[in-house]
Amino acid sequence: MSMRNIAIIAHVDHGKTTLVDELLKQSGTFRENEKTADRMMDSNDLEKERGITILAKATSIEWNGHRINIVDTPGHADFGGEVERILHMVDGCIVLVDAAEGPMPQTKFVVQKALKVGLRPIVAVNKIDKPESRPDEVINEVFDLFANLDADDEQLDFPILYGSAKNGWMSTDYEKPTTDMDALFQLVMDHVPEPRVSEGPFKLLATTIAADNFLGRILTGRVEAGTAKPNMAVKALSRDGKVVEQGRISKVLAFRGLERTAVDEGVAGDIVSIAGLTKATVADTICALDVDEPMQAQPIDPPTIAMTFRVNDSPYAGTEGTKVTSRMIWDRLLKEAEGNVALKVTRSTEAEAFEVAGRGELQLSVLIETMRREGYELGVSRPKVVFKEDENGERLEPIEEVVIDVDDEHSGIVVQKLNERKAEMLDMRPSGVGRTRLVFHAPTRGLIGYQGELLSDTRGTAIMNRVFHEYQPHKGKITGRHTGVLIAMEKGEAVAFALWNLEDRGKIMIEPQEKVYGGMIVGEHSRDNDLEVNVLKGKKLTNVRASGTDEAVRLTPPMKLTLERALAYIQDDELVEVTPENIRLRKVYLDPNDRKRMKKKAD
Repeated sequence: MSMRNIAIIAHVDHGKTTLVDELLKQSGTFRENEKTADRMMDSNDLEKERGITILAKATSIEWNGHRINIVDTPGHADFGGEVERILHMVDGCIVLVDAAEGPMPQTKFVVQKALKVGLRPIVAVNKIDKPESRPDEVINEVFDLFANLDADDEQLDFPILYGSAKNGWMSTDYEKPTTDMDALFQLVMDHVPEPRVSEGPFKLLATTIAADNFLGRILTGRVEAGTAKPNMAVKALSRDGKVVEQGRISKVLAFRGLERTAVDEGVAGDIVSIAGLTKATVADTICALDVDEPMQAQPIDPPTIAMTFRVNDSPYAGTEGTKVTSRMIWDRLLKEAEGNVALKVTRSTEAEAFEVAGRGELQLSVLIETMRREGYELGVSRPKVVFKEDENGERLEPIEEVVIDVDDEHSGIVVQKLNERKAEMLDMRPSGVGRTRLVFHAPTRGLIGYQGELLSDTRGTAIMNRVFHEYQPHKGKITGRHTGVLIAMEKGEAVAFALWNLEDRGKIMIEPQEKVYGGMIVGEHSRDNDLEVNVLKGKKLTNVRASGTDEAVRLTPPMKLTLERALAYIQDDELVEVTPENIRLRKVYLDPNDRKRMKKKAD
C-alpha cells in the first residue's frame, strides 16, 4: 500500500479542520449511519468552545487502496511551536487560503517554515462560494508571497485547487464545481512524493508527546528508517547525542481514522506512536541500540512574552480550588513545558513564584484556563515582554507585524491608537466594500491589552491578526491605562445599596452578594488615581417612617472581564487571581500602607 504524509496549514478560520472533516467523511472512514460531529479533530474542551485548533493532531485515511496521513495544524501564531515540530514528519503540505481574505500574516509565518524545510506546497483556495470571493487575485497574492519567501522554482510551480470545504468539493476550475474531494485526493497522490526513508536500523524523531493513564507516555513521530515492533529494545538520544534512557517498546500505535489502534509493526515512512519509555521527550531520537547519531530537529523560535505565576495568597485562598501549593503548580508547569516546546518555565526571584515565557498572550491564557479547570488556584502578573541585548549591549524588543481589517469610518481611531503605542504604519489599502486593511510593525509591549480596546473603538467590527516579525532596538516608553481603580476596603459580601452609591465614581466590576476582600479591585475609577471604597455599607434603617417613598436601587450591569481581558487590563502593581470558580483582580500588596510604601520606593 503506497503512503503519503501531508500537513494542512493556513491562517486562523480559513477552514483547515473543516477540510479534514470532509476528507474523513468522503474516504469512507465512517459507516453510513455513524454519528459525526463538526470539527472532529478539535478534541479538547477549550478547542470546541473557542472554535480554534490549539494542538496539532494526526489522522489517517484510506483512498482507493492508498494511505494518506494528514496532520491538522493550528492557525494561531501563538501555537506556532506545534506547527514547527510537525513539519519534518510530512513530505508535502496543502496551503489553504480564503477566497476573499487571501493570504494573511499567519499564513506567511507557517508557509515560510514549510518552504524552508523544502516541502512542495499544493494551494487550495477555500470558501469559493462566498459572494465577495476573488480567486484570481488571491492566487497572484499567494504567488507573490511565495516569491518573497525565497521559494525555489519547483515550489513556485504549485498546483491549484478551488472549492468549498464546507460543501465538500474541490475542483481544478472554480467555474465547474464538482460533488466530491476526488480532485484533491488525486493531486495529493500525484504531487506529494512518497515518504523519504533511510537505510539502516530503526530511527524515529519524537515530535509530540501525550500522556495516557494506561500506557504512560506516548511519543509520536515518523519512522525514518527500519521498523518498530512491540517488545523491541530501543534507546533515546538527546539532541547532542547523549543517551537519555534505554527501554523496550510496549506498544506501537498507528492512526486509523480518528482512532489510534495497536499494530504489529510500524513501517518506515508511517506516522506512529510509541509507548513504553519513561524519560524521552520531544526532539529526542528513539532508535535501535546500535545507532549513535541523533536526528536533527527543527529549531524553535524563542518566546517573546512572559508572565509570573505565583501561589494564591488572597484571604479566600484554598476555598475554591484543590491544588494550591507551589510544588503542585511547579510540577504542572514542568509537565506542560515538556510537551510544549514553545514554553519556557523558570523559577522566579520571588519566593513561591515561577516565570512562564511563551509566544503570546493567547498561548499563556489557554494554559491558565486549562490549569484553572483542573482545580488550580493562581495569582498571575501582567504579561511582560522578553527583551534581548545585541553585541553592543543595546536593548532589543520583539516587534510584531499587525494586520487590521476595519470599516472605513473607524480607520482613523485605529491609526491614532497604534501611533500612541509606537507602531509604524506600512500599508493602507481597501479590502472589499467599505473596509480598509491596515498593516503595522508594532512593539509587542504596545499590543498587550489592545485587543479589547480595538473592539470597543470599532464597535466590534475590526479583525486583528498579529505575528512575530523580529527583534528591534527599544522604542521608548509606552503609556498604559489612563484610569485608576476602585479598591475594596475590607472583607465581606458586597451590598447593592453601596454599589449603587458608587456608580458615579466609575464602572463597577462586581455584582451584589459577591465576596470581596481588602485590596481587591471592584471597579474602574473615572479619574487617574486609585480610590479605596466601602462596598459593604448597607442602608441605615430606623423605626421612623420615611416621608417620601424610597428610591429603588437600580444597578447598571457590571463590567465583567474575561481571563484575556483581565490579563490585559491589569498594571504592574496588580494581579489576576484565578480560581476554578472566579476570576478576580487585586493589588499585589493588599494592605494600603504597604502599597504607599512600595509606591514611594518606585518613585
